Amino acid sequence: MHEVAVPNAFKITICGIEELVEHSDRQVTHVLSILDPGAPEPEAFGRFGEHERLVLRFHDVIEEHVRGYDSPQPQHVEALLEFGQTLIGRSDAHLLIHCHMGISRSTAAATLLLAEANPDRSAAEVMREVARIRSKAWPNLRMIEIGDAMLGRNGELVRVVRNRHHELARALPHVADLMRNSGRGRELG
Repeated sequence: MHEVAVPNAFKITICGIEELVEHSDRQVTHVLSILDPGAPEPEAFGRFGEHERLVLRFHDVIEEHVRGYDSPQPQHVEALLEFGQTLIGRSDAHLLIHCHMGISRSTAAATLLLAEANPDRSAAEVMREVARIRSKAWPNLRMIEIGDAMLGRNGELVRVVRNRHHELARALPHVADLMRNSGRGRELG
């Protein structure tokens, strides 16, 4: 089970597309779907009850200009944070965040939403919370850079996420190699 309640607020679950069906009966009230542009709508949502949903479409890249890919943009992160505003203080809310694998875009979104909902919590505490929800969290650095600036965190979220990348790279060198080979070496630099 990959969920945690935000102190005095909403519950968060993070997963990938293939795991969505496992959460259809979990009383999810809000869904944040982060999909590749042109990707089909996940069929699993036919089994979900009524919920509020935000769909964002961009690729899991960390550079602004990558030929053939749509990178995360400020308007995506702004929409994400606006969606998060509707959840703050809602102890009855259960947010499901998913991307393709539930590792990068979704964990970046969770990091930003937790930081937004808990402005007095340190970035390190926020990252630990996300790692408790999703142990394989490797937050998308571009999303974090954009969101850190929007939230006025002065690079604190970026530093903590970079530390997380280095920590996972030591524990899972094959994942680090995959990230480097897919153009995400800056996350390890």
